[in-house]
Amino acid sequence: MKNRPYYGDKLLLVTIDGPAGAGKTTVSKILAERLGYKYIDTGALYRGVAYEAQKAGVASDDDAGLEKLCSALDFKFARDEKGLRLFSNGADITGEIRTPGISMLASAVSARPVVRKCLFAIQKELGKEKGAVFEGRDMGTVVFPEAEVKFYLDASAKTRAERRFKELADKKGSPTVAEIERDIKLRDTNDSSRSLAPLKPAEDAVIIDSTGLDIEAVVNVMLSHIKKRVF
Repeated sequence: MKNRPYYGDKLLLVTIDGPAGAGKTTVSKILAERLGYKYIDTGALYRGVAYEAQKAGVASDDDAGLEKLCSALDFKFARDEKGLRLFSNGADITGEIRTPGISMLASAVSARPVVRKCLFAIQKELGKEKGAVFEGRDMGTVVFPEAEVKFYLDASAKTRAERRFKELADKKGSPTVAEIERDIKLRDTNDSSRSLAPLKPAEDAVIIDSTGLDIEAVVNVMLSHIKKRVF
């Protein structure tokens, strides 16, 4: 791990929660790089389960099937010249899990206790040594309530839809901005209204609305809060 002279030697656990399309992934990667921390995309784990469930024909409400599926999964993160990659049982599934269909399915399977129990242990193990930025939906509320720094990154549904459209624009058959916004609003409702680990800011989270902010501005706001916790 590289030196962090500006932020001292104290390793922190940083969580960034928020709805789909708020910019969590981009911001989390940059923040982790600036701090010299590990970046952990927990949403990719749920997308991985969704992808494997779809491939195996396991319904999102089939708890017995999901439990069996999860017990046989072996997820690993690896970094290469393209960035952070997710491997499932040795196969790179990074590209396959970033589709609107898998996003919706991931929202459904993430509400199942059997899935959350399986991935909870994986996430806790990844954060044991701290010095990490965890991106997700319930990192600061459920998985790491003890985290030293917690952020909740949000933006308007329209802004998030436009950002996601740009990400998918070069892909064949990509949806329109209106279709993406509709799916985002539906996912927001599903994620925030579920009984198990609903999407919401932790009580001690720093809430950042990125609607009118660029990436660098968001990262700088976060770094200023982290600096306060170190010094």
